[in-house]
Amino acid sequence: MKEQIIQWIRDYFEQNGKGCNAVIGISGGKDSSVCAALLVEALGKDRVIGVLMPQGNQHDIQMSYDLVAHLGIKHYVVNIGAVCDSLVSVIDAGGINKDDLLKNKVYYSNTPARVRMTVLYGISAMFNGRVANTCNKSEDYVGYSTKFGDSAGDFSPLSDLLVKEVKALGYELGLPKKFIEKIPEDGLSGKSDEDNLGFTYAVLDRYIETGEIDDPVAKEKIDRLHKANLHKITPMPMFKKIKN
Repeated sequence: MKEQIIQWIRDYFEQNGKGCNAVIGISGGKDSSVCAALLVEALGKDRVIGVLMPQGNQHDIQMSYDLVAHLGIKHYVVNIGAVCDSLVSVIDAGGINKDDLLKNKVYYSNTPARVRMTVLYGISAMFNGRVANTCNKSEDYVGYSTKFGDSAGDFSPLSDLLVKEVKALGYELGLPKKFIEKIPEDGLSGKSDEDNLGFTYAVLDRYIETGEIDDPVAKEKIDRLHKANLHKITPMPMFKKIKN
């Protein structure tokens, strides 16, 4: 699969931006690490640009620095904390109380992801780039991504891979274990992704792949999340006029 994905990336750039650079957000977690490693294999390190985007102080930012150093890619650090704070202020000035805004879980958790994608496309415009989407199939299945945030991008090497496949691919690429096995977290709640979801990725992967699951409570939650979040992974509904 590694060689197939590498060739797919090369084909994408040949058809959609010959000579362009790949721009990717770097979190230090498995998805961005594996995706960045694939890009380096496919395009060469000189055509891959990593962007680190902490929101204020990020306790695990060193992992991101370690990854770009390991891959030897050019990188930029853009702290989005001030932008997110400023956005709250201008919305507050527009008549929506900022305290109420920050208590809104949907706003609080999704806005930083959308700011990060704005940064990625801004840098992409500066460097003749194409933005890599780093989502995987397991997270997309239950909507654990932000619409027009980390779910956006120009091309997506990992969207058809389960979490366990992304990890296996990381080892195949020779990435150090710390990047592959880093406990995924949203960086906001202080909880791991699995804590927030209420089930493990192993359980989710098995259910997606085989339809088998032992816990009926987990099954109900996965089914509910999948149905509620289909709008994130399906094309935008579009009215089509009827021709006479």
